[in-house]
Amino acid sequence: MTRAETLERAKVCVCGERETDYGSPEDNFKRIAELWSAYTGHTYTAIDVAMMMALLKVARIKAGGTDDSFVDLAGYAACGAEIFGAASPET
Repeated sequence: MTRAETLERAKVCVCGERETDYGSPEDNFKRIAELWSAYTGHTYTAIDVAMMMALLKVARIKAGGTDDSFVDLAGYAACGAEIFGAASPET
C-alpha cells in the first residue's frame, strides 16, 4: 500500500462512517478520556486518547500488524492533530 493509499483509507475512516456511527472524534475522545480518568483516577484529555490509541496501533504493528494498523495509526494522528488545532490558537 502506498502513502497516498494509506492516507486516503484513513480519510475515508475518520471523515466518513465512523463519524456518523460514533460522533465527532473530539466528542468521542472526550468521552473516552472521561471514562479513563474515572477508571484510573488520573486526568486524560482527548489528545491523550488519540496518542494512546496511536501507541496501541504501534504495539500491534510491532507484534506483526496489518495494513489496517497503519491506516488506523494515520487516522488517530489526524484526529489528534485536529483536536490539537481546535484547542490551540494559531498552530
